[in-house]
Amino acid sequence: MSEGRAAAPAAARDFDIELRLLLEAVYLKYQHDFRHYAYASLRRRMRQAMERFECRTLSELQGRILHEPEVFAATLQYFTVQVSEMFRDPPYFRALRERVLPILQTYPYVKLWVAGCSTGEEAWSCAIMLRESGLLDRAIIYATDINPVALETAAAGVYALDRIAGFSANYLAAGGTGSLSDYYTAAYGKAMFDKALRAQMVFSDHSLATDQVFSEVEMVSCRNVLIYFDRQLQARAIGLFHDALVPRGFLGIGSKETLRYSPRAGSFEEFAAQERIYRKA
Repeated sequence: MSEGRAAAPAAARDFDIELRLLLEAVYLKYQHDFRHYAYASLRRRMRQAMERFECRTLSELQGRILHEPEVFAATLQYFTVQVSEMFRDPPYFRALRERVLPILQTYPYVKLWVAGCSTGEEAWSCAIMLRESGLLDRAIIYATDINPVALETAAAGVYALDRIAGFSANYLAAGGTGSLSDYYTAAYGKAMFDKALRAQMVFSDHSLATDQVFSEVEMVSCRNVLIYFDRQLQARAIGLFHDALVPRGFLGIGSKETLRYSPRAGSFEEFAAQERIYRKA
C-alpha cells in the first residue's frame, strides 16, 4: 500500500476523533446536543464551517467555538440544516388537506406541532391550509427549532420575492383554493406574510435531542429532520411525538424517512402511506 493511500484513512479517522470531541465540547459548554446527528452530513458541514472561519483543523474551530460564543452562534447553521420551502412536497399537503383536516375539523380545538421548523416555511404553509379549511381560528401552531436565527426569520414571515413563484406553484399543486398572493404583501424585493396568520402561531426554541414534550397536540409534522439523526436520536424524537399526540393523533414525516426501525413503530398505523402520514394507534 502506498504512503498516500495509508495517510487518507488515517486523516479521516483523525477528523472523526476531532468531530466527536467537538460535539462533546459543544454539549458541555452550550447544552446543545448534536452527538447523535448523522456523521456523514456533519463531516461535510463542519468542513464548510472550517473554511468559513479559516481554521486548518477541526480542533482549531473547536477552540474558537468554546472561547467565542459569537462563533458558536454563527456555526449553528452548520450543525443544523436550514433548507425549506412553502408547501414542500405538495402531495403531502394535499393529503393533509383532503384526508387529515376533515377529521381534525370534528375537533373543538386543534394544536399542531411543526418540529424542526427551520425558517418557518412549513409552519406558514400549515397556517394557510388551516385558514382555507376554516380551522385556523380554533387552532394553534407550535413551530420549534434549535436555531435562534432561523426562528427569527420564521417568526417574521418575510421571504425573498424571487422564491414566491416556486412557493405559489407548490401551493396550487397542494390543492390551494385561492392564490398565494392573497396571503402576503410584496415590497422592496420581499414578501411579508399576513400577520393574521401569525396570531395563531407560536415560535419557540426546542431540541429533539434534549428537551421534553411541552404540550398535547392533535398533529405533529416533522419532515426531513429525522434523516439527519442516528437511530438512537430518531427513536427519542419519535418517542416525543408519540407522547405529545392525543389518541388517534397524526404524525407526518419526510418522504425519505420511516418509522420502521423505531421501537415505537407498533404504536402507529399507516394513514397515508405514500405521503408518510401515520396515525397513533
